Amino acid sequence: MTQLRIQQAYDFYRKFIYNEELISLLREYNIRIPGSISPQLWELFGAILTGDTGTGSYGADLSNYEVKSSIDGNAFEYQYHLRTGRGKLLKDMTVDHLFVSYSRDYRNVTVRQLGGDFLSEIFRSWLPGLEERYGTQEFLRRYRKNISNSTVKVHGRVVMSIKDGMLTFPMTN
Repeated sequence: MTQLRIQQAYDFYRKFIYNEELISLLREYNIRIPGSISPQLWELFGAILTGDTGTGSYGADLSNYEVKSSIDGNAFEYQYHLRTGRGKLLKDMTVDHLFVSYSRDYRNVTVRQLGGDFLSEIFRSWLPGLEERYGTQEFLRRYRKNISNSTVKVHGRVVMSIKDGMLTFPMTN
């Protein structure tokens, strides 16, 4: 198992995701806190956490991990494209997955990890639908599927938790 770089990921979170000074200014001037952080920032967060690097192409976000993020309680969406979808789906069966759940104001974040081997049964069940989608007139639309928040909560291993902007798990020195 990869040695996770918790403190580095937390430092990145504090600087680029939950910038307390920026959020205080937004509140002070009654300006809405942005509704979502770009997926690329969550991927970078995952890269820093794991020490892994991006693939620079379609497929898994990182060489050995897929990074998914959603507001706490929501499902995690997977999208598969016409030309690369099948390969990505097969790759998803082999890499680990990081699921990042966050509160709307980003003060609370939980990162769970699930192995591709565990998820492979779910992904295999999606394969016929993907192949059918791209064999019809709907082929221009992305094939979208979700993994439920409850599946991730029940089967995922918590690897990092932040409450009220403070790292609570694991505790680092």
